[in-house]
Amino acid sequence: MEIYLVGGAVRDRLLGLGVKDRDWVVVGATPEQMLDAGFKQVGKDFPVFLHPDSGEEYALARTERKSGKGYTGFDFYANPEVTLEEDLCRRDLTINAIAEDSEGNLVDPYGGQQDLQQRLLRHVSPAFSEDPLRVLRVARFAARFASLGFHIAPETLELMRELSAGDELSHLTAERVWQEFERALATQSPITFIEVLNAVGACEQLLAELCELDTTDAKQRSAALAARSSTAEQQFALLLAIATQNEGDKRAIDSIEALCRRLKSPNRYRDLALQLRRWHNALAGFESLTAIDQLQLIKQLDLLRRPERLAQLRPCVEALHLDLEITAPTLEPLLERLRTLSPQELMAEGFSGKALGEELERRQLAICAGLAAGNQSPDA
Repeated sequence: MEIYLVGGAVRDRLLGLGVKDRDWVVVGATPEQMLDAGFKQVGKDFPVFLHPDSGEEYALARTERKSGKGYTGFDFYANPEVTLEEDLCRRDLTINAIAEDSEGNLVDPYGGQQDLQQRLLRHVSPAFSEDPLRVLRVARFAARFASLGFHIAPETLELMRELSAGDELSHLTAERVWQEFERALATQSPITFIEVLNAVGACEQLLAELCELDTTDAKQRSAALAARSSTAEQQFALLLAIATQNEGDKRAIDSIEALCRRLKSPNRYRDLALQLRRWHNALAGFESLTAIDQLQLIKQLDLLRRPERLAQLRPCVEALHLDLEITAPTLEPLLERLRTLSPQELMAEGFSGKALGEELERRQLAICAGLAAGNQSPDA
């Protein structure tokens, strides 16, 4: 039995990046031997085991054969006779097909180290074109490593185009498309993900709402957002706001909702995208709004109960409105003043029912108007 560290952990260490997750491949072992050693089996189609102490994944060396459509249409063969080189051959990119033994020696049968040096994303074998998910994976790696100068090998791009031209992409589930997209959104260059999909003819099938994106402008705004330590949710909201900026409000909202339904994105992604698209102009011009409009915006965003929404939206608004130094600088002081109003105190004054709500809103408006007046110049 021989155990090797494989994949991203080896790649990222060679690039000088932090290693988060470690995966292992076991050569020359049977499932029974793994179980006898205390490992817990978690895979059925192919044997994957969890280490009894670290919980890290150990997979038996395996080969695979295309047997159907999509990324699940494979038959796997795991046997003690399967070699490390055979296992590495089934991987997507050469930079992900490097293994390291227990003494730190590298096993690199497909030139992954050279491609790392040349900043090249290149497929391992022609079997690359059997798995449509690899179109998305390569696009995501291109996004992740764009800042390091990586580019996709022409021959790999051609295989990606061939995959996109057939019907294989239609067999990808929404969950797998979203998983790769979400991971790309967390990279330093999520726009690169869209550019690659466009370049190989996959964007229209998978992310049609983003195909017409002005990537030059989007990159500038995405970078401005990333400089503010953005999250994947914020990048998603920003991209959809940019992609729908020339559409009317209703059409834009419908487009965002349709994309989120199709991708089955988490509700928090959808909600932030809709809030940004609806209210970024109002937030950018908050200081010039009337007291009535300011209060309406606060209520529509539920900022008195959900102040964290402002923290999420503000960097997105500033990325959309690059001339802004800070979005709505008077909003936090206004929220603090509004929170001093207590319905219980108004009830103690004798207000109830409809009159209570009306009096609360009247005093809220007075606070908004007073703060706005205080921010005006003397000769305004």
